[in-house]
Amino acid sequence: MVHLTESGICCSTGTASAALIHLICIGFSLFIGLLSRPGSSLFSWHPFLMTLAFSFLMTEAILVFSPHGSPLKRFPHKVKGGVHWILQCLSVSCAVLGLAAISYNKFLNGKAHFTSWHGLLGLLTVCVVVLQSLAAVPLIYQTLAKGWSLAKLKRYHAASGLVSYLLGSVSLLLGLRSAWFTASVREHTWYLSALCPALSALVIMNQVTRAYVAKKRLQS
Repeated sequence: MVHLTESGICCSTGTASAALIHLICIGFSLFIGLLSRPGSSLFSWHPFLMTLAFSFLMTEAILVFSPHGSPLKRFPHKVKGGVHWILQCLSVSCAVLGLAAISYNKFLNGKAHFTSWHGLLGLLTVCVVVLQSLAAVPLIYQTLAKGWSLAKLKRYHAASGLVSYLLGSVSLLLGLRSAWFTASVREHTWYLSALCPALSALVIMNQVTRAYVAKKRLQS
């Protein structure tokens, strides 16, 4: 009875936290979109595309596999994998375009690039995300994974994906300290905005680590 109660509480907590993160990633992305007004300038595409990439698309790509908060919970794993791949490809595309937008904007204005922690970590994050996505190709085309255990590849992909997501979350947090953002919002809005990537990172980290801890218990 106690086991069932604990299981029910865990399930309810997981469902509530996943639902909250769905709302946060949508709300935060919309807020940054309204604030940056994409298309109003070349720079405006940078915060919009980067937030879309890391706060919305990548978060939703990982939540596809959430045992409690996935919108595709009743679908087979293969369908979830396909949706995850599409969302992740869109995320990488947005991140690359966001990096290109700020790089070209700096070039046009004669400003040095990658001189701040936000710029340096942002560049590193985009490079890691691109490489991590390319390394996931053998999971789709399994003939490329000769000599590799599929279970190990999935484990490496999940671990590197979590690292990529955490890097993206920290990059977003550093972006909130930029002169553009701090000049655009009030102090209480800044703190509320900073909570969005922080909470998302905590929930995603919990989802990924719990999934692989559970798998190890089943195997032992």
